[in-house]
Amino acid sequence: MRITVVEDNIGLAKGISYRLADAGHAVDMLHDGTEALAFLRTDTSDLIILDINLPGLDGLSLLKELRARDDSRPVILLTARAQTQDRVEGLDAGADDYLIKPFEMAELEARVRALSRRRSVPRRQTLEIGALRFDPASRQLMAEGAALDLPRRELAVFECLLEAQERLVSKAALLDYAYGVGADVEDKVVEVYVSRLRARLKPFGVAIKSQRGLGYQMRYEPPQ
Repeated sequence: MRITVVEDNIGLAKGISYRLADAGHAVDMLHDGTEALAFLRTDTSDLIILDINLPGLDGLSLLKELRARDDSRPVILLTARAQTQDRVEGLDAGADDYLIKPFEMAELEARVRALSRRRSVPRRQTLEIGALRFDPASRQLMAEGAALDLPRRELAVFECLLEAQERLVSKAALLDYAYGVGADVEDKVVEVYVSRLRARLKPFGVAIKSQRGLGYQMRYEPPQ
């Protein structure tokens, strides 16, 4: 599942992101409400974890904007406000769940799982390239009926290139997809992941081409 975390406490945001990534989720991380609203207009995340006290646009106003444009993605609000009226205000604004700080990461994970079950978080259809089949819901890559066991980051890079449908994808875009927006990672790591993926995918006729300074493109090249 792809999750967007909007939290201005950078340490907490990183802690949440790392914990969710370890559980197999792809995570985007933002720290400003106004920037998050712009990001959420076009992103494809399945669930949003949203702090109330944010610079720029506050979390409740951001949530109301999302609901006003018929964005029905599940939202978990994070806040230090523990009064009943605060929880009521958050739920009335359109939140699906409400978690009071400080909280245990295990509880946040449990609430993410519960929302996924209860709200039937939208899942993208199975994606195909050559003999490969990728299921975004289970994050499982299959080849001729057998599962291909790819490391999590490589799988994220593969998924990003696959969704691009042979369009060029920049290194920056691949990094954002694999690590989440805002992650402090050098773009050279993309070259490592792409090199490893090329070797893994070559037996199935799937190639990753590079265009210097522009990015990467994945396409099926059937055997001659």
